[in-house]
Amino acid sequence: MRTALAMAVLVGTAAVANGQQAVPAGQIPAGFGSLRREDVAIVVQLQGLTIRAMPLDESVIRTLAPDTYQALHALRESRAARLDSIRKRLGLAAIQAWHVSFFNLQQGEARYDPRGVQIRSGGRDFRPLDVLSLVKGFDDGRLTQGRTVDAIFAFDPSIALDQPLVVTLAGQPVAAWGDILPRIERERAAIWSRAAAARKPSPAGGEWLWR
Repeated sequence: MRTALAMAVLVGTAAVANGQQAVPAGQIPAGFGSLRREDVAIVVQLQGLTIRAMPLDESVIRTLAPDTYQALHALRESRAARLDSIRKRLGLAAIQAWHVSFFNLQQGEARYDPRGVQIRSGGRDFRPLDVLSLVKGFDDGRLTQGRTVDAIFAFDPSIALDQPLVVTLAGQPVAAWGDILPRIERERAAIWSRAAAARKPSPAGGEWLWR
């Protein structure tokens, strides 16, 4: 733990020296993950309807393979202004964003609740503060065969991603986050090792710079 924190401080110092955004202390560097989206997603299948939910927090998505991380980071950034507007309107310190998708594999039409997501954390139940649709028709609650719709769900930042959660999707409570967490923690440790092996001296001299 002490070694990881020292690495994080070194990353932040080097980034500031080179005009880049500093990495918060304890945050794993970006670009060294290897997990797939499926490794960190919470999934519910109801007949032909598949629902996937995952947090867009940097501490989670930085464990994903670089191309997947970049795509999800860009996705959240594309709605950053609207998420910040929600934060200011509600007087919160931050917003916890989740990506939720609905896919219909069955013949005919599948119905879903576009706001039917609830998270239980620390003995409290959290419902979405707002939902930012990413595709036209998300709020219709109907899906034809082979179609996917998705949205970013804005939640209270009090949800503890470093603790087991129960996520309810379409009325089905899922406690899979408790199984996902150890996988994320192992990957974080591996990322520090990869980053240390890939470190490069900065042009300023003496410091080490990662992405």
